[in-house]
Amino acid sequence: MINTMFVAQMAFNVFLFIFSFLNIFLNRRNYLLILICIEILTLSLILSFLLFSVYFQDSMGVVFALFILAIAASESAMGLALIILQYKTRGTIQFTNSLVFRG
Repeated sequence: MINTMFVAQMAFNVFLFIFSFLNIFLNRRNYLLILICIEILTLSLILSFLLFSVYFQDSMGVVFALFILAIAASESAMGLALIILQYKTRGTIQFTNSLVFRG
């Protein structure tokens, strides 16, 4: 028998995943917004792992969630470093200005 709280939480996780995935493709102009959408996507995956870990009473979901959290933290640090470098060299964090060739 499936718990209604499990279904509600899983529906929320799927909504977060789809929302962030669509925003990555719909908003391709700003580095920072794309990075935030990738973080929301990974956090929805972490919530799903934790949800299944609690539902099946298995600790492997928590271990996978910690590994994903470590990878997401390093990805966020590298992404922010690239944004800072982009802003220092080009003066903007927009994709449209970075793709223009200035010889």
